[in-house]
Amino acid sequence: MARRFLFVLGSSRSESNTEMLARRAAEQLPADVEQQWISLAEHPVPDFVDLRHDSDHTRPTEGNLALLLDATLAATDLVIASPLYWYSVSASTKRYLDHWSGWLRTPGLDFKATLAGRTLWGVTALAHREGEVADPLVGTLNNSAAYMGMRFGGVLLGNGSKPGDVLRDTEALTRAKTFFATEAPLARFPYDTE
Repeated sequence: MARRFLFVLGSSRSESNTEMLARRAAEQLPADVEQQWISLAEHPVPDFVDLRHDSDHTRPTEGNLALLLDATLAATDLVIASPLYWYSVSASTKRYLDHWSGWLRTPGLDFKATLAGRTLWGVTALAHREGEVADPLVGTLNNSAAYMGMRFGGVLLGNGSKPGDVLRDTEALTRAKTFFATEAPLARFPYDTE
C-alpha cells in the first residue's frame, strides 16, 4: 500500500504554530506521498454519544464525521496536529478521538483491524520551553496507538505562542526535516515491559 498521510488539524485558528510546524515536516515527504489536510475548526464534529450499552453505532454517510472516518480509514499515516491546550490535545481533537470509540463498535467497519499496523504521529506547539509539560498529550496519542495496535512515531514539539513564533524555533524546524523519515515502532502501553 502506498503511503497516504492524513493531517488532522486541531487548532482553533488557521495557520497556527502547530499547523506551520506540521507543514514544515510534511514538506520533507516524497512527492509521491499523498497528503490530506482536514481542519477540525472548518469541519467540526459533534460531541460523542456513547451508545455501546444501548444500540449499535451506524456508519456516518455524510457530513464531517463521514469525511473524517473515510479519511482515517484511507490513511497509512495519521498525524494529529494539535496545539497543547491545558496540557493535552485540544477539545476538537479529543472529540475526533472520542468518535473512534463509536467507530470501533460500528458493525462491518473493522475500524481497529484496519488501523492496526498503521502509524500515528503527533505535532504540537506549546508556550512552555520545557517539553515535559506535553507528556499528557504524548501519552494520549501513544496509548491510543497502543490500544489500536498501531505504530507510534512520537510527537514533534515546537515552541510558540503568538502566530508565527514556531518559525523561530530552529531546533524544532531541524527536527521537522527528518521527523517522518524514521521507522515508527509498534506502540506500547507504559506498563508493557516485555
